[in-house]
Amino acid sequence: MVLDISTLPLAFQFTSPGPVIVEIGPITIRWYGLLIATAVLIGVSLSQYLAKRRNVNPELVSDLSIWLVIGAIPAARLYYVLFQWSEYSQHPERIIAIWQGGIAIHGAIIGGTLAALIFAKVNQVSFWQLTDLVAPSLILGQAIGRWGNFFNSEAFGRPTNLPWKLYIPLQNRPPTLANFEYFHPTFLYESLWNLIVFALLMALFFRGLSGKPRLRLGTLFLAYLVAYSFGRLWIEGFRIDSLMLGPLRIAQVVSLSGILVGLAGLAWLYLLKRPLPDVVSPPNADERMRG
Repeated sequence: MVLDISTLPLAFQFTSPGPVIVEIGPITIRWYGLLIATAVLIGVSLSQYLAKRRNVNPELVSDLSIWLVIGAIPAARLYYVLFQWSEYSQHPERIIAIWQGGIAIHGAIIGGTLAALIFAKVNQVSFWQLTDLVAPSLILGQAIGRWGNFFNSEAFGRPTNLPWKLYIPLQNRPPTLANFEYFHPTFLYESLWNLIVFALLMALFFRGLSGKPRLRLGTLFLAYLVAYSFGRLWIEGFRIDSLMLGPLRIAQVVSLSGILVGLAGLAWLYLLKRPLPDVVSPPNADERMRG
């Protein structure tokens, strides 16, 4: 990050040092991969801690994490490639080059959710209990992972001259905006928003432990859907590289859907006072995860 005080005393600009940390012979260590690995390790540790606080077997979370990685990362890449197929069809060898960036968090959420559902079914444990334990880790991981966009100089917003502007190298700018140097750091906006959502989920989690009132299974994950999707909905409006389906920004469509699903689920839990459909019966949901 380079300081620039030419206009305002507190002004600064973000400038990426580049995507590569170090190269040792044929081995290249990239910021993107390091951040993803860091997010996974921190996320697993946090979910295990939350599991212990809910009297749930933490080893179950360790087993689940493997399923989530296998389900989420390929799905995140596939989601991105499908909506950028016009580009990747011309360069199919780049489809697996995930280290260069180009994964979609909504694809990861879809893939991870399906993996968790299958895991819950196979192990006969509550799907919603699992998602509640993972939701805070997921949003924290997203906050960390967004900095990969910074190091890759990607996923930035419209041109701007705000004090917190982001410098984008010429080779990373769209041809139509080649004359602009500074852009909205949308990676920063989303990372900060995700940290706020993380704090909200952790506050709800510990409030639920005190029983004032006790949280119903699924509350944390549904709250995650609503809160994250709300932030992504408006932040996506700054982006100039959104995945598109005709005139629609896919991320905004999915985010709006996430808000509606989350609100409907919360209404089901707290207005109708009914448990969410699960792979195990509600009375046995907690017991099957203990021990």
